[in-house]
Amino acid sequence: MKLGRLIYIIPIMAVFVGCSQSPTGRRQLTLLPEDQLAKMGDQSFQQMQKQQKLSDDPALKRRIECIAERIVSSMSKNNNFSEWDVKVFDSEAVNAFATPGKNIGVYTGLINAAQSNDQIASVIGHEVGHVLASHGNERISQSLIVQGGLVAADIALDSGSPQKNQMILGALGLGAQLGILLPYSRKHESEADKIGLDLMAEAGFNPRAAVEFWEIMKNQSKSAPPEWLSTHPAPQSRIEKLRSNMKSALKTYNRNKGQFTKCPS
Repeated sequence: MKLGRLIYIIPIMAVFVGCSQSPTGRRQLTLLPEDQLAKMGDQSFQQMQKQQKLSDDPALKRRIECIAERIVSSMSKNNNFSEWDVKVFDSEAVNAFATPGKNIGVYTGLINAAQSNDQIASVIGHEVGHVLASHGNERISQSLIVQGGLVAADIALDSGSPQKNQMILGALGLGAQLGILLPYSRKHESEADKIGLDLMAEAGFNPRAAVEFWEIMKNQSKSAPPEWLSTHPAPQSRIEKLRSNMKSALKTYNRNKGQFTKCPS
């Protein structure tokens, strides 16, 4: 399909086929087929493995795989963890991510910053929450509409643009997107926090650890941008929102704790 024609078709697609619902019941715009998004996620994940060093510590890999398996299994009883690809990246970055296509990446910097497996589980649950809520699809779909299909159509057509990885991993820029896509991105982060809290509780990890982890992040953050200029909620805002969702998560955790194999630490 020619790019010019796609630019005119995209708004029509948004009206007729773009509406869906996230796991929290929020209405969202998702234009791309899930199988295409999974392919894009797989390609991004493979590219990252070529560009960034993987950890050669087998014990660390087993630890993260154990945590990830419990999180993935909590999504549904029929979810086959063997279909997921989990990698530990040797980097000081305090970060983790998940992509469509069932991929999870965790950085050693995050593992070192966290004080427990429960805290690591809170971050992995959050990242898996992005995938479950189709946030990558939604962000690309927003860009297809907001940017008139020019840059994002290149991404959707799988042309190998460097911006594809940014979209899939949720890295939106500033500039023209300020005030349009950034507030929605903060909404994505809050929604992923809620989903992640439920996932970790279902997997037998203490949801209080999510608050503990963000307390650590708040104390370590010395030069964070103002919240209104960030795609992520400020740590204190995030903590308060997590606490507001804690009662339900704790009920789930108390029902499930002790039912899972303890992961190495």
